[in-house]
Amino acid sequence: MAREIAESDWRLFRKLHAVALERFYARLLNEIEAANAAETGSHQRYLDICRIIERGNLELSVTFSDLRRSTALLRIVSLRDRALLTEDELSGFSQQVLQVVNSLLGPGQGQHADRPRHGK
Repeated sequence: MAREIAESDWRLFRKLHAVALERFYARLLNEIEAANAAETGSHQRYLDICRIIERGNLELSVTFSDLRRSTALLRIVSLRDRALLTEDELSGFSQQVLQVVNSLLGPGQGQHADRPRHGK
């Protein structure tokens, strides 16, 4: 699937990449705050936070790294699957991009568009 996207899609993707990254970090920080506020011992909270960060680092590398035009389609699918792009934002892409997203995730939304990926 390493085909390049149109220039207009690439420009939109680069813009939305920063928006999605901010959402990703906000989601991760919210999960860390919840883990820290849990009524468990300090050691357990520390371990939970470490697991959240490890999972976040893996997801960060899979979803946000290798920002190239030839990998943009995969990144768009990954962002949508993780509910980091809204339906409205996704609708700004060309029909070609939308067809790929819909063929991999189903029409309308990603598998996990209604829930965050960073659950316990």
